Amino acid sequence: MLEKIWNIKEVKDELAVEDLADSLNISKVLARLLVERDVKTFNQAKKFFRPTTDSLYDPFLMDGMEAATYRLIQALTENQLITIYGDYDVDGTCATSILYLFLKELDANVEFYIPKRLTEGYGISSQAIEHIKSRDTSLLISVDCGITAIEETAYANKLGMDVIICDHHKPKEIIPDAVAVLDPLKPSCNYPFKYLSGAGIAFKLAQGLAERIGKRDMPKKYLDLAALAGAADIVPLTDENRIIVNEGLNLINESPRPSLDALMEVSRLHRGDLNSGQIVFTIAPRINAVGRLGDAERAVELLITDDKNEALELAQVLENENYERRKIDVDTFESAIQLVEETLDLNNELAIVLHQEEWHPGVIGIVASRLVERYYRPTILLTTIDGVAKGSARSISNLDIYEALQKCEDCIIHFGGHKAAAGVAIEIENLPEFKTKFNEIVRSSVTDEDLLPEISIDASLSFPEITPKFLRVLDQFAPFGPGNMRPVFVSENVTVSNTPRIVGNNHLLCSLKQEGSEKVFDCIGFNMGGFYDTLTNPNGNLNIVYTIDKVVRDERTYPQFRLKDIRSKESLQESK
Repeated sequence: MLEKIWNIKEVKDELAVEDLADSLNISKVLARLLVERDVKTFNQAKKFFRPTTDSLYDPFLMDGMEAATYRLIQALTENQLITIYGDYDVDGTCATSILYLFLKELDANVEFYIPKRLTEGYGISSQAIEHIKSRDTSLLISVDCGITAIEETAYANKLGMDVIICDHHKPKEIIPDAVAVLDPLKPSCNYPFKYLSGAGIAFKLAQGLAERIGKRDMPKKYLDLAALAGAADIVPLTDENRIIVNEGLNLINESPRPSLDALMEVSRLHRGDLNSGQIVFTIAPRINAVGRLGDAERAVELLITDDKNEALELAQVLENENYERRKIDVDTFESAIQLVEETLDLNNELAIVLHQEEWHPGVIGIVASRLVERYYRPTILLTTIDGVAKGSARSISNLDIYEALQKCEDCIIHFGGHKAAAGVAIEIENLPEFKTKFNEIVRSSVTDEDLLPEISIDASLSFPEITPKFLRVLDQFAPFGPGNMRPVFVSENVTVSNTPRIVGNNHLLCSLKQEGSEKVFDCIGFNMGGFYDTLTNPNGNLNIVYTIDKVVRDERTYPQFRLKDIRSKESLQESK
């Protein structure tokens, strides 16, 4: 098990914590969690705990919205064929589904197109544009892609197609010459919130068009799909994203559309209590699987159907594909670990760069993430596609991998992504040079401490503080995700109250109590079987770091600790 740094957040405004605890009649721990989220007043807390669509921003604050809605109205009026071009992941397929369903509801002449990951790759391609034009498309709308498609947009224009780009990725210096480019990260865009998902941008376009035609509330029924994408695409769940995901989850839990109901059924999820974590770890992998192993249009077909039987059939296809994907994951992960152990000296090489031509391109991003979890090193996994090494990069918290790749640009055919993750293509003969240069950049960018995973702890918590009221208020902090992560607690002087067990794939189950308290809490530590000896032969009391989840047994809800780290009793001052 990798040693982890425990970083307990400092209280920067103790007076605000005390005032908020008094005004809201909550514990200081809960007030501290709010202040950490920059919620310091009663009214701010009210807005945080009751996010509503009334607080969504005017879509016309987004640069390009006027031109986009004007062009869409023209297409609707003249019955022109509109083709929505989406990415093959959850965000892209949800964004495609939102616009397709919304425009269908307006009796638009609309089709959709999702590129095949294995043969076409990411983004807009000239071949796809030719195919779309052959269908007599007049207006092409890209969602969750297109911001770097400069040449492809020009080619579409040359063929007589107008283009609207809806993207949320970082643009390069040149913006495509489209009718409209909707991307809050554009330098010329002053939209108040910069971190919408691709489906969030699609939803804003639907909002803008609905406002133009006098049907302002019409897009709200698609917040469920926007929420699915917002949670799955790991965008910050703050500001507008928090509203979208919260309202969308309410829709799913109260009245799920057939597609999402079917996905929950095949995933064996408890209906009516879906949360953002279940989207990330259960729903999203099933939607992504069809794009990873084959044709992601099947995901869109599922999301847009209103037929319950068809939804169940398509959801089962996704379930089967996800099962196959997981088997490939395991084989690829084991192969990658063997390569790391046999070919790399991680004392001297700070980055993991591996290439195997037989690896499946649909899973190497997942495996790269798992290698980061195991070794905590920036990781790039590559396979061979059409004679070129193509793959995925994943980073550690203190390294911007996009910037690192930028510094290797002379060794790379092309790349794209963001701080934490990127896609990259490299000529095979350039791999040794790239590997050397990338390692040099990583070495100059990180410290030894940066190579130790850090657990950011929100607050110290004693077991007696965990009351039913505490848990009810804590639930209202959801939906959880980047920018509003599930609070992490540390508790000291903890002992085991039963015999721990190892279950499943090295998961640790136990019950813990705290010195001076009679309360006992069930705990699970995923992939933490290595701590079994620490629990069964402790050197004195233990300190634990954990989050608090809910489990349902016999139709009753109980708190359960999800363990993140365990230490034999020691002074927390030794931690960072």
